[in-house]
Amino acid sequence: MAMRVSLTLVVMLALVIGCNGCGDKDEGEMSGEIGIAGSSTVYPISAAVAEEFMRQHPGVKVSVSSTGTGGGFKNFFIPGKTPINDASRPIKDSELEQCRENGIEVIELQVGIDALSMVCNPKADWVDSMTFAQLKQIWGPGEAPQRWNEVDASWPDAKFELYGPAPTSGTFDYFTEVVIGDEDAHRSDYTKSEHDNMLVQGIEGDKHALGYFGFAYYVNNQDKLKALAIAKTADDEPVKPSLDNAQSGAYPLSRPLFIYVNKNELEKPHVKAFVEFYIRQSATDLISNEGYVPITEEQMKENLAKIGITE
Repeated sequence: MAMRVSLTLVVMLALVIGCNGCGDKDEGEMSGEIGIAGSSTVYPISAAVAEEFMRQHPGVKVSVSSTGTGGGFKNFFIPGKTPINDASRPIKDSELEQCRENGIEVIELQVGIDALSMVCNPKADWVDSMTFAQLKQIWGPGEAPQRWNEVDASWPDAKFELYGPAPTSGTFDYFTEVVIGDEDAHRSDYTKSEHDNMLVQGIEGDKHALGYFGFAYYVNNQDKLKALAIAKTADDEPVKPSLDNAQSGAYPLSRPLFIYVNKNELEKPHVKAFVEFYIRQSATDLISNEGYVPITEEQMKENLAKIGITE
């Protein structure tokens, strides 16, 4: 099945604050505005869901912005500027506490599974896989290696060109915690961006480049990139990122994806209708078309129950 990253929505840099005209239009047509910020990994899912919802409900305007998970929480969701935040990692305790202080009751909804991908230039024929230890050596802090052969003597004597998400990103947080083992321990001398397509372009243009981001951005650029198989230890068989391997858990960098909803906002009919629609779409091919693993029917029902809908 062809996979695509939906780019048909115009990303709104100025997110919708509040809701103007939330009432019904003539003849009961649903209307209102919804702002979504957060994860660049979850962005393609939210953009696709929003596009389909607006097609069915033209009176509702949904604006989706890629700000990074942490940036979305800090600048939009916690201050109450947006009712929904995309997240490629679970909400932090500190963020949850700030939500409580602002009177925001949070609902966590898993909307898919990602296979976080470590990618290089296709011309990098010396490397097909890496272990967690090698990834930690490359991306960790301190005396981090600057050249490929500092990690493996059989690799070329050439300088790394590293690309990855910014520290406001949930992908950054997840990778740093799971691979490096300390949420504050990640090298800083690399090209950072919250726009994953910019990372793709950088890696595509340099034979000695290496970087990481969500699986969807690799799938959408398979002709330009090479994904590395990953092994937790040197004794493990390296596993390539794929939807099947993410779903089974065989791929060691598979992770859940979320949206977080301000429960108070569900009192607005257009917001609740959109969240219900999002939950139902999360168990369909819409998710796999975007390069992620859909949730199960059971998970869908659990999510619906969280917003007061039982089946």
